[in-house]
Amino acid sequence: MSGEKRREKMLAILRNAKQPVSGTLLAKQLGVSRQVVVQDIALLRAGKQEIISTCRGYLIGNTPPYQRIFKVHHSDEEIEKELNLFVDFGGRVEDVFIYHRIYDVIRVEMGLKSRRDVKRYLEELKNGVSRSLKNITDGYHYHTITAETEEILDQIQEELQKHGFLAELRDYEPVDFWKKLPQEE
Repeated sequence: MSGEKRREKMLAILRNAKQPVSGTLLAKQLGVSRQVVVQDIALLRAGKQEIISTCRGYLIGNTPPYQRIFKVHHSDEEIEKELNLFVDFGGRVEDVFIYHRIYDVIRVEMGLKSRRDVKRYLEELKNGVSRSLKNITDGYHYHTITAETEEILDQIQEELQKHGFLAELRDYEPVDFWKKLPQEE
């Protein structure tokens, strides 16, 4: 079973559970080690899944009904264009994160929902002494985008593809964060 399928099955188990599910039980049901369960939980959380840890196991929290993670790549000069694309189509940029082979997932909340939010973010970035998180991984990064409908997310994905912002996953990346576009006609 692929990592992506395993995490989908893990989410299904947690969503259907009436009480906390222990990591040991998840490991047994999924046929993996307890350490793999811990890593998968971390990846799901990085992908904005609200998973709560209790002394008796894991519980799933509420998540937005429509969300998608996009792996993107662009230059510093294209940050504004990319972020405006998300908000112009009705998406909300929940976060930015990178997957680093040594440091694992590094994630920062954003909460951008308008061009005004994007402008404020860019001003803070410009006036600060730090650079964009994406620069740690040569421009490759991820955004969790939420929207009112699945169609909005599809439109955003199509526009990202048109502008050349969508990036393909590498072999070392642990999960397929973005849904593939339908075959072009």
